[in-house]
Amino acid sequence: MGTTTISADGKTRCKWCDAAPEFDVYHDTEWGFPVGDDRRLFEKICLEGFQSGLSWRTILAKRENFRTVFHNFDFDLVAEFTDRDVERLLRDAGIIRHRGKIEAVINNAKRAREMVALEGSIAAYFWQFEPREDSVAKPQTASMSEISAALSKDLKKRGWKFVGPTTVYAFMQAMGLINDHAEGCFMRPVIDAARWEFERP
Repeated sequence: MGTTTISADGKTRCKWCDAAPEFDVYHDTEWGFPVGDDRRLFEKICLEGFQSGLSWRTILAKRENFRTVFHNFDFDLVAEFTDRDVERLLRDAGIIRHRGKIEAVINNAKRAREMVALEGSIAAYFWQFEPREDSVAKPQTASMSEISAALSKDLKKRGWKFVGPTTVYAFMQAMGLINDHAEGCFMRPVIDAARWEFERP
């Protein structure tokens, strides 16, 4: 099976877009573009944690609800959540009602505040782990890497939760630390250009 597909609009995209019609927009406008905004990076690492054991389609369908209940992933606000907030969220059918994952977001918000104090920004921290181009696996052939394992290990050492090497690799793909669009995908050169122009924090 190839790693690309020709969509209804005639454009060649990554094969995973076939899984759901809403994936085309996500693929074309978000996935792989480099991100330097702390809130968006925090949101993505949290949502990747929620995705663990589930499909991205499930998370994407509930993303706006997640944004609402977690105050647009403002980690300064989420860090102040209490046990009462956890119980409230466990009753909210608009999100994934998993106690461990909800508690992980609150924990990670506290760790994010610590990270900003130590590193200057979340972005400055994560972009330290951008791999060299010649060390990246062929597009869409890996689900983790030495770099994602190292990043995962460091995050866990800092007290973060639900940040295994596969989760972290998916985060790196989505946030543009690597360009994992398939060879032949019409977005691959677009992402290459965006990464070239991106000012690393």
